[in-house]
Amino acid sequence: MATYKKKYKPEGKKQENQIDESEFETAGVLNTLDETASKSEQWIEKNSKALFMALIAIVVIFLGYLGYTKYIVEPNETEASNELAFPRKYFNEASTASVGIDSLLTLGLEGADGKYGFLDIADSFSGTAAGNLANYYAGVSYLKMKDYQKAIDYLSKFNSDDEMLGPVAIGAIGDAFADINQPEDALDYYEKAANKKANEFTTPLFLFKAGQTAMELKNYSKAETLFTKIKENYSKSDQGRDIEKYIAAAKFAAK
Repeated sequence: MATYKKKYKPEGKKQENQIDESEFETAGVLNTLDETASKSEQWIEKNSKALFMALIAIVVIFLGYLGYTKYIVEPNETEASNELAFPRKYFNEASTASVGIDSLLTLGLEGADGKYGFLDIADSFSGTAAGNLANYYAGVSYLKMKDYQKAIDYLSKFNSDDEMLGPVAIGAIGDAFADINQPEDALDYYEKAANKKANEFTTPLFLFKAGQTAMELKNYSKAETLFTKIKENYSKSDQGRDIEKYIAAAKFAAK
């Protein structure tokens, strides 16, 4: 009976072949890394002066910014804030006075006794928070004095993300346009004021003013929409208490 012998491949040989291939691949990777590193070093050497100058420029800009903030911006902000106290005193007095209101507002606007008024502060400290706030006070002062165009000019320069002050300033522009018989513009600003920052005070107030102005313009469907927003979202506000009758009036007028 014939017998067959199995042939076995030497184990050691297979392992040697695998090791040789692995070493070859590793060597190739290392050579590639060496070439890349060499090229990077050459590029850095070639551009070292430019890189150094760029680094110096960044450091100079950063230090300049810090210096500008510390020695110019911050002192300017402090000075502007201090200057604002004087005209605000007259503005506050005018808000509670029964007589001489225009005189008090004028003192607030123009200043006195060598002190800046709102107009000076808005002009001289235009890049500061106090300078920005001076535009608001100037605008409201002119609105109370019935100088509507100046009120619009200064209120338009004011910008704020404050929940109350931002909408009130925009709404005041709407009031100025309403007082000079430009209801379309008034409606636009009342809607902007209502949408600026949603809250329980300014939003229903300016939605209501917008609704009344829409009624004046005979845009009854818009008026109904505006009044309905008050009913749905701000029913507990002062404007929301009797809002049903305004909605009904808008619906009746639209027929």
